[in-house]
Amino acid sequence: MSTRLISGSAVALVTPFKQDRSLDIDALKKLVRFHIEAGTDILIPCGTTGESPTLSEEEQVTIIRTVREEAGDRIMVAAGAGTNATEHAVRLAKNAEQAGASAILSVAPYYNKPSQEGFYQHYRHIAEAVSVPIIIYNVPGRTGSNVTASTIIRLARNFENIAAVKEASDNMAQITELLEERPAHFSVLTGEDMLILPFMAMGGDGVISVAANQVPSAVKQLVDAVCMGKLEEARAINSRYRRLFRLNFIESNPVPVKYALAKMGMIEEYYRLPLVPLAEENRSLLHEELQILELI
Repeated sequence: MSTRLISGSAVALVTPFKQDRSLDIDALKKLVRFHIEAGTDILIPCGTTGESPTLSEEEQVTIIRTVREEAGDRIMVAAGAGTNATEHAVRLAKNAEQAGASAILSVAPYYNKPSQEGFYQHYRHIAEAVSVPIIIYNVPGRTGSNVTASTIIRLARNFENIAAVKEASDNMAQITELLEERPAHFSVLTGEDMLILPFMAMGGDGVISVAANQVPSAVKQLVDAVCMGKLEEARAINSRYRRLFRLNFIESNPVPVKYALAKMGMIEEYYRLPLVPLAEENRSLLHEELQILELI
């Protein structure tokens, strides 16, 4: 296993809602206990899988504080705290730190399409505002722009608390550059469950996983198997869950995974607009896979 601070199997935690779309705190606590029992290494509430764009600042603080209190010292809490306005992102990061987060996951500014210098200045301001480690979240498919490897490495070298990147792309050239050029303290995590095996075989430090919401033990075992060089075991785990990894993105995340968790009896199936329930034909596909995997 990587000796870097941010490593292993991290879950991009969903946010449970009640029928009136208010926070379901009891279900949130239940999810935390589920992950502690499964051996998940890091909990990440209030990321995009947690429907962060629909959460108020007060709700984000409530979620982070609840997860931190339920987790205690048993598991790291690295809270999502990003947005596309730098001043607002700084405030969210400060809020998360004060609420008890041990690290911050900050998404690259979306829609604005800043230059690479703009990305650098965005993260510089966040790094200077908080003392906890920061995970850069690079997800070009959602943000519409890419934080290049050279910009990420520049940030990591210049700011000690910029500790990791969640690289949610399949840009293998960029991933290779990050792994080869990063400073010693800096972790490189994949945000793609489908890439856990090849990514970690290349020297990656772990995953921030959507599928870990449903199968945390399996994702943890997959990560550990690659780390220990047990590639045959890793391939077998990957093969078993490969279709689930894909079906979790049959519609916009987190719609499929919340449907699955509802079927598993973990949460109620409620979303906040503009997200809506899974289409009927896709419900059938995912329901069938959940049965095959004996999750329901």
